Amino acid sequence: MPRRGRPTARIELSEDERETLERWVRRHSSAQSLALRSQIVLGCADGLTNGEIAARERVNPATVSKWRHRFALGRLEGLTDAPRPGAERKISDETIEAVLVDTLESAPGEDTHWSTWGLANKYGIGKTTVAEIWRAFGLKPWRQDSFKISPDPDLIEKVRDLVGLYINPPDAAAVFAVDEKPQIQALDRTAPTLPMLPTTPQRATHDYERNGTVDLFAALDIARGTVITDIRKTHTQNDFVAPF
Repeated sequence: MPRRGRPTARIELSEDERETLERWVRRHSSAQSLALRSQIVLGCADGLTNGEIAARERVNPATVSKWRHRFALGRLEGLTDAPRPGAERKISDETIEAVLVDTLESAPGEDTHWSTWGLANKYGIGKTTVAEIWRAFGLKPWRQDSFKISPDPDLIEKVRDLVGLYINPPDAAAVFAVDEKPQIQALDRTAPTLPMLPTTPQRATHDYERNGTVDLFAALDIARGTVITDIRKTHTQNDFVAPF
């Protein structure tokens, strides 16, 4: 019985093509879709079957077949998305890559991150174009997430106690909600800040080290309508309780 479907295209890479594909896989600024397509083509060039590549990359074999044939027909350009209807794109791939590299790997002067205006002026393009590049690659330089990995061996038990207090508080209990404003202090994070990546904002640890600042304690006495304040050099448990 004759085999149905289009024949499997044989992929052989030049040195320049392999180098480019491997660079697309390694570089953080590459879109995830382009990195996946590059991995598929490299697998094809290494003699793997569509099924083997699909299992390794966790995709459908039809996806592997699609990009195998797209590369066979269009080589490296065949891995990019087909142009959409509308005005012809005037910005080059080199400029797009340069904008992405600057966004991910550098900062202008003493600023924390690039602005659309700064990159637009540097590369002679519109700030709207810079915003579209960021949007296409899922970049949001103005955002920063925080994380905290606690070394406390009793963390789970403490979290359970805290959650249980809110879910099932004791009779006649007074529960206080407390917040702090560390962003107005001179701080150093306890671990290096993780850089921004496509679709992932910059992330910093939730805890911090203080640099020569003092603590301002403030609370609202709801019964009397007065504000209780105190200034201390530390914020230990005793410092927290003392003003109140």
